[in-house]
Amino acid sequence: MGHQRFLVAAVFAVLALGVPWAASTYPLHTYAVMSAFEDIASRLAAVIAVQHNPKTVPDLQFSYDASALPAQPKVRVLIVPGHEPDYGGAEYDSGDGHVRERDLAAELAQHLAGFFKADSHYETFVSRDADAWSSTFANYFDSQMPAITAWKDAHKAAIESMIKLGEFKPVSSKVEHNDAPDPVALRLYGISKWANENKIDLVIHIHFNDYPHASSRPGKYTGFAIYVPEKQYGNSTTTRALASYVYERLKKYVPVSDMPAEQTGLVEDQDLIAVGALDSLDAPSMLMEYSYIYEPQVTDPEARSLYFKELAYETYRGVQDFLDSRPASDDQSSDTLMLPHVWKAPVTDKSGSTADIFALQTALIDDGEYPPKGKTMNDCPRTGAFKSCTKSALQEFQNKYGIKGEKGIVGGKTADKLNELFAARSI
Repeated sequence: MGHQRFLVAAVFAVLALGVPWAASTYPLHTYAVMSAFEDIASRLAAVIAVQHNPKTVPDLQFSYDASALPAQPKVRVLIVPGHEPDYGGAEYDSGDGHVRERDLAAELAQHLAGFFKADSHYETFVSRDADAWSSTFANYFDSQMPAITAWKDAHKAAIESMIKLGEFKPVSSKVEHNDAPDPVALRLYGISKWANENKIDLVIHIHFNDYPHASSRPGKYTGFAIYVPEKQYGNSTTTRALASYVYERLKKYVPVSDMPAEQTGLVEDQDLIAVGALDSLDAPSMLMEYSYIYEPQVTDPEARSLYFKELAYETYRGVQDFLDSRPASDDQSSDTLMLPHVWKAPVTDKSGSTADIFALQTALIDDGEYPPKGKTMNDCPRTGAFKSCTKSALQEFQNKYGIKGEKGIVGGKTADKLNELFAARSI
């Protein structure tokens, strides 16, 4: 919703809800009159406190174009690794060790920040690393918590007034979320308040999903989903536009969540603080559920390093697609970090590095053989492991190019063909 509509609706809500004598035929005592006016004043203060100006798609594209000029402001990106440095998030025990969502989020955030920091169009902020909040946010939380609380309460009061007026409709989340403890929730609201005050242009929250399962066994679902603000929120339209570009980049190489409520890839939510609950954020804000925490490409440290860099790159490229209004290049070389790659035979289920196999799976995706017939990306994610999905897809590749005698392995002839097609690419 636009901020003008929000303001007008909230003012009418104040007047409708704050004037008790409108339905009364009895005189009011002075105390009652004063109380009514105090209530009106507090509600009007809440309305004034929550005025904001959501950023539009043209606003952000103009800022991106202008940022290339000398002495012009850069596009300001805030990256928020999910959960707290020492608290919260999913955890999983696998054969490769114990992994924690909060650590994974910080690891991926560093890769993502690296791409934005290397691009002169952007000024990049990261809320924390694996050990602590950045000094900016640590100091902000220490000094501003009463103001953060009042700001959140003002937004809540304004939304409640709009609900009573019929100008806002509560919508239940499609997916059940764990409630954050009050101090954690307030810090999340504090991040949003800081983002508004510091004219952040876009916000990316990094998370990894989970589903109930035995402690050392994978859960039922796999794949990524992007959570965006529910359509009544002021930052919803721009966030959805941004997220759709990131989604298109990711889905080529990463399975979309097969959880029923997430299968569209973009999931609207009204309750997630990260995307602007209570209509609290000016900037577009995406909450990325990049994978389920128990997926093998997340739990295996060697595969994870490749996978996280790829996720970060695809996210960065999606943001570029959204902001850069110039026609996109048809060159596919910028689609992935995994190519170009040079293969040296043999690569089999018993030989070849994780990088060789990860690049092989990527090449087979680009060439149209991966996942193999009858399988989905959820059945066959890129894991850097040479298993049945890779073997079947490789056989399809060999059949396509008439390669004989190397069924299901990368022998000399297969390596030559792969290198002919994919080793000469340059990013």
